[in-house]
Amino acid sequence: MRMYYFFKRKSNEKTTLANSLSILIGATAGALLGSKIIGNLENPQDIFSPDFTFIKFWTSNTIVGGLAFGLIGVELAKKIIGYKKSTGDLMIFPLITAMCIGRIGCFFTGVYEETYGLPTDSIFGMHLGDQYLRHPVALYEIVFLVLLGFVIFKLKKSRNYISGFLFQLFMLSYFIFRFFLDFIKPRETFFLNLGTIQLVSLLMVFYYIYKIKKSLGMMKHKSTNDE
Repeated sequence: MRMYYFFKRKSNEKTTLANSLSILIGATAGALLGSKIIGNLENPQDIFSPDFTFIKFWTSNTIVGGLAFGLIGVELAKKIIGYKKSTGDLMIFPLITAMCIGRIGCFFTGVYEETYGLPTDSIFGMHLGDQYLRHPVALYEIVFLVLLGFVIFKLKKSRNYISGFLFQLFMLSYFIFRFFLDFIKPRETFFLNLGTIQLVSLLMVFYYIYKIKKSLGMMKHKSTNDE
């Protein structure tokens, strides 16, 4: 939150405090709800188990659901307050920072939380709390996010983009990464041998391909007009 306001003060984005808070509330509410809904749908059979409780529901989370439903929350909040401009670019680096901090926690939790990888014989295998060498998927994600952040930072300096494009690129890149990463994580499969997180990621990939294609068309049109 502090990073977001730091970047907001330095940006040219003119948004009232009330609008900013409304958008952040929408993002937070959507992310909170989505992370738990998709988190529980990773193992839907548990929902119908007699042992399923509110505590179980509340402690099941996934960042994929948080990002997907956070987007829905933002769009609903913007629609309610009548705000039409893109607000995502300012959230990229705060999100990367928060996600990296979260993955550090996932890594140190090891096999006692559902963010570990499958057993592997590769040089990257690590002991995460049991007798197997496993893919340290939390570390893979941290490395990916840092590299993605570096690429976006370089693109941001060029300024050859429209507002919202960098956030679209961030989201598309992350959901593609998560789609493939989950092949080396334990998962319940449902359709085409894909798990819940992979299916949600695939839907978001299609959505952001459409959004980026639209943004590129607008950037091309703007460039033509400038010439």
